[in-house]
Amino acid sequence: MASYHKPESKTIQELKDIATKLRIHSVRATQITKSGHPTSCSSMAEIMSVLFFHTMRYKVSAPRDVNNDRFVLSKGHAAPILYAAWAEAGLFPTSELLNLRKFNNDLEGHPTPRLNFIDVGTGSLGQGLSVAAGMAYVGKNFDKSSYRVYVLVGDGESAEGSIWEALHFASYYGLDNLCVIFDINRLGQTQATSLEHNMEVYRVRLEAFGFNALVVDGHDVEELAKAFHEAQNTQGRPTAILAKTFKGRNFPNIEDELNWHGKALGANGDTVIQHLTSLLKNPGPLALHPQKPLVADAPIVDISNIKLSSPPNYKLGEKIATRLAYGNGLAKIAANNSRVVALDGDMRTSTFSDKIRTVDPSRYIECFIAEQNLVGVGIGMACRDRTVAFVSTFATFFTRAYDQIRMGAISQTNLNFVGSHAGCSIGEDGPSQMGLEDLAMFRAIPGATIFYPSDAVSTERAVELAANTKGICFIRTSRPETPVIYKNDKALAIGKAQVIKTSSKDQVLIIGAAVTLVEAILAADELAKSGINVRVMDPFTIKPIDAAGIIKNARETGGRIITVEDHYPEGGLGDAVLSAVAGVRDIIVKKLAVPVVPRSGPTAVLLDAYGISSRSIVTAVHEILKL
Repeated sequence: MASYHKPESKTIQELKDIATKLRIHSVRATQITKSGHPTSCSSMAEIMSVLFFHTMRYKVSAPRDVNNDRFVLSKGHAAPILYAAWAEAGLFPTSELLNLRKFNNDLEGHPTPRLNFIDVGTGSLGQGLSVAAGMAYVGKNFDKSSYRVYVLVGDGESAEGSIWEALHFASYYGLDNLCVIFDINRLGQTQATSLEHNMEVYRVRLEAFGFNALVVDGHDVEELAKAFHEAQNTQGRPTAILAKTFKGRNFPNIEDELNWHGKALGANGDTVIQHLTSLLKNPGPLALHPQKPLVADAPIVDISNIKLSSPPNYKLGEKIATRLAYGNGLAKIAANNSRVVALDGDMRTSTFSDKIRTVDPSRYIECFIAEQNLVGVGIGMACRDRTVAFVSTFATFFTRAYDQIRMGAISQTNLNFVGSHAGCSIGEDGPSQMGLEDLAMFRAIPGATIFYPSDAVSTERAVELAANTKGICFIRTSRPETPVIYKNDKALAIGKAQVIKTSSKDQVLIIGAAVTLVEAILAADELAKSGINVRVMDPFTIKPIDAAGIIKNARETGGRIITVEDHYPEGGLGDAVLSAVAGVRDIIVKKLAVPVVPRSGPTAVLLDAYGISSRSIVTAVHEILKL
């Protein structure tokens, strides 16, 4: 380990003064807005002072420079002190801090990337560590750069299981460029935390998880500076700094007292500010300069215009599972861009994300059965445009990580999700494995793009399109093999449906996808035998749905639409179509979907039993023609 040099007494005092200034800023800002978390800010003031003005390397003028150290505030309710640190560093005037939580200002109650110094939104607790681990994984294994990643976690949020999933991940992969700081201030929102200040239990637990665990006085800048130095020089494992702190530190009659969480100080504010001001040895401008020399060793990365290395190569009518075609498409874009990566939750031989290993084994990241951390790590890996990440597992298991997904949207992440084994068509595995809510879940995510490819060709094109699409993308794949319906050179676009079967005498428009599109085609052929012509449409994307195409084809078929989907009735394809035609006269929609929790059984039996087979579609056509 590099020898440690104790900071000069002048530096130590300056860091103490900065901590006090950060407290004052936090109190003043929350007093004006009459809301916020000044006591939660106060417990971490020395940590922020030492990190931002002694330890971290970053360009103040370019907060998201790729060579900068990263900082994630997992306890996002302490946002005012993070804003204060950047203001004191010189990024913007400290007077701007008084606009905290105002509607027309980006200094929101919890951090979001509307601010140029924030990588991800935080505030839903227990998520920042996974994101930081994803950043650190990229820095260590892909960028191979000198930047380090720091994440501050509250002791209350450490009760979240996702924190321990992330700790396991970071230790397993030896992320020695990651430093986790636990702000152990003893008090939660309504009562003391379960471990309070039992620092030895924290230490033993973190060591058991493979961390270099350091217990420090979180209000002692000397101890903190030394701990951060040790973290920087520890190899082979990440470091956890367990900082014993006090909520409302240096707030007279408030420090370490309950019932002050999430409250401005009100009538106590002036007294607290006067006391804090009296603690300043140098109330004037900073003598310390936050700018530390950077090592500009992060490589230039280009993740634009990603293409399949070769076009789809399938035969019309050939039966291929779309989950397998996803793996093929993933390998092809990975072959064409070294920054395409795949993360999975121990499902790679089912999702076929393992196909990327044939191109480059290092670009497959196993996250094990820990879906919340899987998603969080993916969000972190996508930060600052360092990778194009595809996160895959069974579609139904993304429900466990829905909070991480919605926070990904708040974080403006560009992350691709691939959910396999969608619907009851998976067969005998039974309802616990069937993705029957996934479309509804992702449709509710603002700005999300949802692909539901029906064959191998459209699946590969969906992968290619997703890799180049901003925001969250979800690709729904199926377990059963379905026939190839598109030529290999077929051009497909987001928000553009494809008519698969048509005639001039069509009386009904049937919209299905994947297994239900196959059933719709079978139904159309059966109906034709009795002289009833129907039009069959593949939506390709569920969000955005091709409203113009649906309305046009519906009008050409008498205003009658039947949707058929391997999904519950709420929130899926049928509801997307209903939304598209809601303002249009003389169009009716009949939805066929899985109406109840299914049972185990063969695919064909289940499709028929739950009303989404070709036989059910034929019946629905006869019914809608009577209306």
